[in-house]
Amino acid sequence: MSSLVAYDDSESEDDSLDPKEDGTSSSVQTVSCEHNQADEGCSNFEVMSRSESAVFDHAVLGYQGCTTGRSSSLLHLYSQPQSQTGLKREYCTEGKDNNPRDNAAYFSFPVTQGKIPPLQAPSCIPKSFNNGSNPTKRQSAAPSGVRPYIPKRQRLTTSVETINPKYPSVQVPGSLSRESQMLSDVSAKVKPYLAEKPRAAGIPRRVLMSLDGHQGPVNTVQWCHAPHLSHLLLSASMDKTFKVWDGAESGRCLRVYTCHSGAVRDACWTPCGRQLLTGSFDNTALITDVETGQQVVKLDNQFKVMCVAIPPSSPEVFLCGGYSSMVKAWDSRSSKVVKVYKAGIQQTLDILFLRGGLDFITSSDCVSRDSADRTLIAWDYQTTAKVSNQIYHERYTCPSLALHPLEDSFVAQTNGNYVAVFSSQKPYKMNKRRRFEGHKVEGYSVRCEFSVDGTMLASGSSTGCAHFFDYSNARMLHTLQAHSQPCLCVSQHPVLPATVATCDWAGEIKIWH
Repeated sequence: MSSLVAYDDSESEDDSLDPKEDGTSSSVQTVSCEHNQADEGCSNFEVMSRSESAVFDHAVLGYQGCTTGRSSSLLHLYSQPQSQTGLKREYCTEGKDNNPRDNAAYFSFPVTQGKIPPLQAPSCIPKSFNNGSNPTKRQSAAPSGVRPYIPKRQRLTTSVETINPKYPSVQVPGSLSRESQMLSDVSAKVKPYLAEKPRAAGIPRRVLMSLDGHQGPVNTVQWCHAPHLSHLLLSASMDKTFKVWDGAESGRCLRVYTCHSGAVRDACWTPCGRQLLTGSFDNTALITDVETGQQVVKLDNQFKVMCVAIPPSSPEVFLCGGYSSMVKAWDSRSSKVVKVYKAGIQQTLDILFLRGGLDFITSSDCVSRDSADRTLIAWDYQTTAKVSNQIYHERYTCPSLALHPLEDSFVAQTNGNYVAVFSSQKPYKMNKRRRFEGHKVEGYSVRCEFSVDGTMLASGSSTGCAHFFDYSNARMLHTLQAHSQPCLCVSQHPVLPATVATCDWAGEIKIWH
């Protein structure tokens, strides 16, 4: 370690100083002030200590005669690693002068949060001195190869982990103590409508913003159902990611989630609005925290997941369907399968819970001569028994289902280029007098959705258009040329009137008003 070095008095600052070794020691040394003929002694010993303590090495340098025309003094400089939270200051004064700033050997060490600043020598001490014949630099007190200590408070404020280097603006806090603003702030555009009664659904006419960022087809977009968080827009894509956007004001991507290793086929918000449920072609279903991006639950279904759904009566349970002849119900608390719904089908395309959550409907892609009993199936949620399988008798698959918010009915998007209407009460009879036509599906998984008041039905199409229908008479109200590629989903805002989000096969998302 460094040795104790003394300097003789010099008449000017330009004269060279000859070091004189007094001894060496590898242990911590305690240094006291020496009395000389001109000084009465050292006084005003000041110690600044903190709660933490650690083992550290001292490089003790004694400088004598720092000033000319004044009595010699002894200055003790402690070079400590960053792990030492205590800080010592010693200085000598003359006679009755108790002001340490009048002494040339006094140093002021500003106390910064989490760091001890480097020591700076006074002007009377040269930056380098001769040790023998070769000039040397002062060596660092911290041993090489040792990671410096970083205080906990600094780690909490600076620890940030980037999810994907491809999206540098999207980051996940390394500590949950750092409060995120995603779920705490209410959008200024949404806030005036929260105290008002829901307005009648309107038809969007112009595009507000275009959201680019996905590198593959966007399968679904969905606004958050919680009114104070309804400015958040969720999107799931075939590029293996799902994202949350500020769809009301800035259009900025707030978070990118790269939890899946396969295409994300379906995604939805949990009822609380603080978690996301996703299903992917990597055979897994995930529940992800919106703020932190951390995986809360990850489950292996052993088949490619095409659709996910959450029962209204049991928010801790969710259903997964896909490339399998069964639908699995998972308990997110125990990560175990609690129910299995078996049917002789090839794959499940969509799952829809009816009002009350006691029954749900599944749609499949079975198209054959005897597939009338497998296209749409109604299930009892508690007993896993089939309630009805004689619902839809036409030879078209139904890629998506939607429940009416007020009436006892639901609709099914069919590959026959029309939307069929069914009763949500047993025996789930189809309404043959009303169907919504005028758009094309052509094998794409095109979704449809009701407005909050239930007066309007919106649907995408394979031609890239967004179609808006009057639910009462099934008349088409407006056709919006939204995209050049097939429009896969149209999501209507739950609070803002005449505001919708659309997505297409090319990965583009647009907000309309």
